[in-house]
Formats: sequence, structure tokens, C-alpha cells
Amino acid sequence: MTASDHVVVNTLLVAFDLGGTFVFALSGATAGVKHKLDLFGVLVLSFAAGNAGGITRDLMIGAIPPAAMSEWRYVTVSILAGLITFYGFRIIDRLSSPVLVFDAAGLALFAVAGAGKALAFHAGPVAATLLGMLTGIGGGMVRDILVTEIPTVLRTELYAVAALLGSAVVVVGSMLHLPASAVAGVGAVLCFGLRFVAMRRGWRLPIARPTA
Repeated sequence: MTASDHVVVNTLLVAFDLGGTFVFALSGATAGVKHKLDLFGVLVLSFAAGNAGGITRDLMIGAIPPAAMSEWRYVTVSILAGLITFYGFRIIDRLSSPVLVFDAAGLALFAVAGAGKALAFHAGPVAATLLGMLTGIGGGMVRDILVTEIPTVLRTELYAVAALLGSAVVVVGSMLHLPASAVAGVGAVLCFGLRFVAMRRGWRLPIARPTA
């Protein structure tokens, strides 16, 4: 890989990471508004949802300090998403199930970015795939816990599985030396598509049914 290729890949990872941060921050802020939190609470939920997965990933791959703590763009993007949602909630609420749509988009962007960054820090294929999934589901889990809900990943249609698919596409594409931008795009589209269709059609894994 040439120096220019490295620049393209790094730029792509940052773009996907910031995109995922913004979209997940929107989902966190939307949940905060729906639970009638004040402005500070909405911004806290926005930052937590937008950055928890990335912080966890960075700590596990040794990217210290985490990007969300060392780069102003992540804090700015999170606060911007929180303010947009707090003051423009009526517009955002017109979307169909806005939290779930934002969550699916954030899941896709973070799964791809998480796997790509893990590979950039020389994680193995399995580790990179799992870290991509963790990046995708981390923010949503923290968001749901903060508003005292069972995390979406534990109770809903093909959530972690969609993140695994997106991150696996990135890992396999890297192993086959395919163009990083094309692979990232395909991975994100497949992840979002599976999650969105699963929401619409009610596809889900088997649910525990305890006997009396």
C-alpha cells in the first residue's frame, strides 16, 4: 500500500467514524428528548451514545487516548447532534421511528469503521470482526442503559448479527486486498440493509421462552 493509499484509508475511517458518531448521537439525543431530559441530560446521552463504542474499541486496540477524548471533532459532532435534536425535535420526530433509523445507520458506519481501525492497528481477522461489532453496538447499549431500557442488542431483530456482517465484509475485503473505499461502502450498505429489513419484517433470532 502506497502513502497515498494510506491517506485515503485513514480519511475514510475518520469519515465513517465521525458519521457514526453523529448518527448515534442523534439517536441518543432523540431518546433523551422522548424521556423528557433537560438540555444537559440530552447532551450527555448524545455524547454517550455517539462515543461509547469507539472509546471501548480504542482502549482494546491500544489507541490511547481514545479519539473521542483527544480530538475536538468527536465532542463537537456529538454536541451538534444533541442541540439539533433538542431544538428541532419536531422535524426529526416526523421520520418513521427516528431512533431506530438513526441507530441502524450508526450501526452500519461504526461496524465498518471499527473493523477498519482494528485492522489498521494490526488486529487479527477474528478480533477485527468482533471489534467492529463492539463498536457498532456499544453506543446503543449505553444509551439504552442510561434511560433504563433493556439494550436493543439483547431484545430486537438481528442487531449484532448485522454489525458482524458489516465488519466481516471489511475484514474479508482487506484479506483479499480489495479497494478499501468500495469494501467499506458495501459493508455499510449490507449492515444497514439487513438491520432495516429485519426491523420492517420482524426478523429475529429465537427468543428465550422459559417453561412454567
